[in-house]
Amino acid sequence: MSRIGRLPVVIPSGVQVNVQGSNVHVKGPKGEMKRTFSPLVGIAMENGQVVISRNSDAAAERALHGTTRAVIANMIHGVSTGFSVVLEVEGVGYRAEMEGKNLALFVGYSHPVKVEPPAGISFEVDQKTRQIKVLGYDKEVVGQTAAEIRRVRPPEPYHGKGIRYQGERIRRKAGKAGKGAK
Repeated sequence: MSRIGRLPVVIPSGVQVNVQGSNVHVKGPKGEMKRTFSPLVGIAMENGQVVISRNSDAAAERALHGTTRAVIANMIHGVSTGFSVVLEVEGVGYRAEMEGKNLALFVGYSHPVKVEPPAGISFEVDQKTRQIKVLGYDKEVVGQTAAEIRRVRPPEPYHGKGIRYQGERIRRKAGKAGKGAK
């Protein structure tokens, strides 16, 4: 039995969960999400908790058991408290600014790069610490949006300039060696 899959998902107050077969609808203060899961795993509501079960020990069902539970837990956590990813802008003259709800990145190109937030995503920029916060209720979309922002100017190994995740360590390379004496 999956150690993660057998744990029930506790539903916090203010969150409504509706389970109909393999369809799960979660609604909370931050938003609402719908998702259809594989019919190989059983999803049920018991005592104010979501319980995931499987019928057999087939490899496909074992693989889906813990994953289904984790995705449902992320949906419930997202609509109740939300998710955030923090990016850091590093480099001389590099900065990020808000233009309405859009993000403008000034990262060494001849033009600012504009990033429009997808539905359910918002940005916050701290000018002093040069940090960008990507906020939202869907963990997958938050992570994908942060990855797309990082892809605009990934950190380079020689000077460490670029956009990186908070706490990400960049492996640095030595630069060119000076002229050697003969």
